[in-house]
Amino acid sequence: MLEVQHLTKTYGEKRAVDDISFSVSRGEILGFLGPNGAGKSTTMNIITGYLSSTSGTVLVDGFDILADPIKAKSKIGYLPEHPPLYLDMTVAEYLDFMFDLKRVRVPKKAHISEICELVRISDVYGRLIKNLSKGYRQRVGVAQALLGNPDLLILDEPTVGLDPKQIIEIRTLIKELGERHTVILSSHILPEVQAVCERVIVINRGRLVADDTPDNLSHAMSTDHKLTVRIDGPEEKVLALLRGLPSMLEVHPLGQRERDGVYEYTIETENNTDVRREMFRRLADRSWPILSLRSSEMSLEDIFLSLTSDNASAAPLLSGSSDTADAVPEEPDASTGGDN
Repeated sequence: MLEVQHLTKTYGEKRAVDDISFSVSRGEILGFLGPNGAGKSTTMNIITGYLSSTSGTVLVDGFDILADPIKAKSKIGYLPEHPPLYLDMTVAEYLDFMFDLKRVRVPKKAHISEICELVRISDVYGRLIKNLSKGYRQRVGVAQALLGNPDLLILDEPTVGLDPKQIIEIRTLIKELGERHTVILSSHILPEVQAVCERVIVINRGRLVADDTPDNLSHAMSTDHKLTVRIDGPEEKVLALLRGLPSMLEVHPLGQRERDGVYEYTIETENNTDVRREMFRRLADRSWPILSLRSSEMSLEDIFLSLTSDNASAAPLLSGSSDTADAVPEEPDASTGGDN
């Protein structure tokens, strides 16, 4: 659906984006991560055709964003961090205006009605946008991005400034949209990315430093692959059961937790073999319930901080890649035209 090939953007001697390449398959939900000033927004603006690149190409469903911008952009729906809303319009007036502006060629009334139902704004269709809550404004922004049924949706910080309930609602909406569209989600809320996205890309100082599923990145970057399990059952018998699991390397009791009969253990297997299912089956046969199970592997937040810290390794963590990236200069600030 999307091919980004050797994308580079320079401002004078500063490189905001430095030779980035990646692809996004049809129907995929991709998390696009990076610290402020990493080149994330610059890359997204190039993909949408808002900025031109210094070199490299962007293909949207086979159409070059620079050589064939009309066809390429017709495939894209974009929600920037600050939705482009006209506050003195009603929702109906705004969506009608954006429909005409995008030159959508489907029956207008039915199309807008379908989108309003999808993003759940039908109940505010006749209200002024300035009188809506921030959550509803975000939904209106998503609705304008969906006009024309674009194959690719790019959502930049769609939940910024929302309360917890609104965040959950938008997160659910994104999952639903992922069933019909290819989605690129940029967010600083890393648990949200981990919950929604099948794959994540991390850029730092203009370079691609990671590209894989959250689980694979966690496994690759973690030096400790132990599990900590809390079990309600007799300690010595549970120890014997755990040590009898296939490929078990070490089991360490951590003592009693919570109340009588509840004990905690750390387990480590040979070659990081996954024993969770077999452990569950054997414990369930004896009616010894697992009360908690957690991994010592890194969370997405840990991975992000490790990859983007000042002393982070310059070697990228890419699926099937062993290339090494050199450090590059810091990206220019907004006053020089750089990424925010």
